[in-house]
Amino acid sequence: MEPGRNLLAGETSPYLLQHAHNPVHWRPWGAAALAEAKRRDCPILLSIGYAACHWCHVMAHESFEDPETAQLMNGLFVNIKVDREERPDIDHIYMTALHALGQQGGWPLTMFLSPEGQPMFGGTYWPPAPRWGRPSFRQVLESVAAAWRDRRPEMKQNGAALARHLAQLSTPRPGRALTPDDLANVGNELLRVVDPVHGGLRGAPKFPNAPIFRFFWNEMFRRRDPPFGKAVRDLLEAMNAGGIYDHLGGGYARYSTDAEWLVPHFEKMLYDNAQILELLALVHSLRPDQIFAERARETVGWLIREMRVGDAFAASLDADQAGEEGSFYVWREEEIDAALGDAVARFKAAYDVTSDGNWEGRTVLRRLAPMGSPEEEAELAASRAKLFAVREARPRPGRDDKVLADWNGLTIAALIRASAVFGEPAWLASARAAFVFVSTMLRGPDGRLLHAWREGRPGARALLDDYASMARAALALFEATGQPGDLDAARGLAREASDLFGDGAGGVFLTARDAADVPGARPRQAHDGATPSGVGLLAEVFVRLWHVTDEALWRESAENLIRAFSGAPEGLGASPLLLMSADVLERGGSVVVDGPLDDPLARDLAAVALRAPDPSLTVLRLDRRLWPDGSPRRDLPPAPAPSAMLCQGQTCSLPVTTPETLEALISGRLATS
Repeated sequence: MEPGRNLLAGETSPYLLQHAHNPVHWRPWGAAALAEAKRRDCPILLSIGYAACHWCHVMAHESFEDPETAQLMNGLFVNIKVDREERPDIDHIYMTALHALGQQGGWPLTMFLSPEGQPMFGGTYWPPAPRWGRPSFRQVLESVAAAWRDRRPEMKQNGAALARHLAQLSTPRPGRALTPDDLANVGNELLRVVDPVHGGLRGAPKFPNAPIFRFFWNEMFRRRDPPFGKAVRDLLEAMNAGGIYDHLGGGYARYSTDAEWLVPHFEKMLYDNAQILELLALVHSLRPDQIFAERARETVGWLIREMRVGDAFAASLDADQAGEEGSFYVWREEEIDAALGDAVARFKAAYDVTSDGNWEGRTVLRRLAPMGSPEEEAELAASRAKLFAVREARPRPGRDDKVLADWNGLTIAALIRASAVFGEPAWLASARAAFVFVSTMLRGPDGRLLHAWREGRPGARALLDDYASMARAALALFEATGQPGDLDAARGLAREASDLFGDGAGGVFLTARDAADVPGARPRQAHDGATPSGVGLLAEVFVRLWHVTDEALWRESAENLIRAFSGAPEGLGASPLLLMSADVLERGGSVVVDGPLDDPLARDLAAVALRAPDPSLTVLRLDRRLWPDGSPRRDLPPAPAPSAMLCQGQTCSLPVTTPETLEALISGRLATS
């Protein structure tokens, strides 16, 4: 490794390239950087962030672009920069270590490591001068360097203790099979922290927490308990009206800085929008809502217009424009007055526009007025279009255009469900194209899936989350289209995930068995955060494969995976999607639509099944002509004409032959489940 210069210019990550011209001698993560630290006998400064992170930009401008601070960093440490989206495994290890130190965490994550990579001390953002009761970043640098010089045995002992703690977290903690009482206890506890006034979870900042609310939606059907469904609807209604939603361009920001969903942290993440789109579709399928349909169409419009990379989707849009957070999205009253003319009064009343603004003298648009008449809504839509055109002339947010397999998998599955619910076949075509792109382009020379790709250059190898998310996407495609190749892809990805990440006892690790650049014990964790865990996604894949195929392998795999994590130390409440899979395993079923894919009646029956609001139902479109070697559910006798059955395990209903009777059959199951 070359000493004395910054080595990030050759990287593919937009976040790393943002730092390629810093005076800091940054290294990418890898064996060479660790070897340099051993050779120099000095600690490692590990800085982890992502391209859309506002406070990452702040610390970069204040400290990493400052020559004096950089000189101090270069003299005392080997400095490594990591994109958390490109290497979520490294981020997970050191964020877990920071939590073990009693700190809340966040980004930028700043950790000080031994030359062997063991975490010794860390934090998040440090200012350039002492403020807010925090030392300056330079003071921290000098303090850590002095401790390494004068109290090295103590520092190494701390690092060894943290490494042992991380290893303990990677030790299997199998438990018993989960019961309905387990789900009820977790559901009740989570429901208690729902904000009854503003929706979402209580407090600020406010995140969508989509995995929790998907669990709530399933609990509503499992328990026939309306408050769980109401919590999901309240969340979506609040976000749909709030400033967290981009009322001009579509799409949701990562989170709200306040408890009312007014002022967002302005970055837009692909994974948030995918999961929110799926929630919109689920809730709309039970009780159609014009606003939900509008938000879904506007959000997909944003995805197609601004986030496409080839046929796949980019990771994020930045929070900052020209060094200022949110300037692309906010307005002064006089700007709106100048753009809208006679229509301005109605718009200002509807979207909270005042002379004082609602945030730092400017306005974050939020919808205050209820839906008006068709004529009034048409006028507001025309005003939004005018403001959108004005906004397009502003300096645009930066785009992190790397393609991530796991986030694209979430987006593909969401587009497929939304396509069925909102009657938009073009969205299914977009989902298909994205799946083909990721499956083709994000491949290593050995044929294995990659986690990241940008501008034709491959990134890191895939992790558990990538395989699980893409398997789920393949299965969603199969349910929607009935094409055997999609089921083959889902099975193949699920088997490969078990092989690469399995522990031999039913559980899985985050990293593959041959991962060579991950320090310490292989990490494992099942808790859902802003994104679903790979464990929760893989459990869902196993469960749905069992319901679709009736192959015992998949039920056994699901049972073993759920048991492997049911005794995890973080507690069941942190793994709502694993709990949901345990329920779907026992309560779920499959709608089998038997008939040629191109038959109009078979298509109509499939459309009803694919719109079902209960997430425990899978769909098998069974065109027996496409399965010369035997189809899934070959135990079912062929139907003389297109028909549908509702099956749970080996028990199936009598066939129905009209969309209306199938809808009644599904509704009847929902009423008695």
